[in-house]
Amino acid sequence: MVHVLGSRILLRPTDPERSRAFYGETLGLAVYREFGTGPDRGTVYFLGGGFLEVSGRAEAPPAPGLRLWLQVADVQAAYEELHSRGAEVLRSPLREPWGLVEMWIADPDGVRIAVVEVPEDHPLRFRP
Repeated sequence: MVHVLGSRILLRPTDPERSRAFYGETLGLAVYREFGTGPDRGTVYFLGGGFLEVSGRAEAPPAPGLRLWLQVADVQAAYEELHSRGAEVLRSPLREPWGLVEMWIADPDGVRIAVVEVPEDHPLRFRP
């Protein structure tokens, strides 16, 4: 078994400054660390129990299958805040058949981001 000590998602945006503005200002993620200099420098953001590194530059947007899943305490409050900050809301909050309340937004390159609330009565909150 591989003993994983840490992990992060590596994102290579087509426009690093635009993506840093989205993740740092629009989404409001806290910065864990920054490295390098210039327009392609790296910024690592906290993602709850993980990290998102935005660094380098890509010629094309990330693969269309890439998705981020961000759990929040109150998805309606997140919706109102993100909407007011100009985030591209793909779908407003909705309780799914599997019990989670989800909304979907997109980053500047079209990466889809699920913003999810786990309701009090959901099995994910059950502790035997």
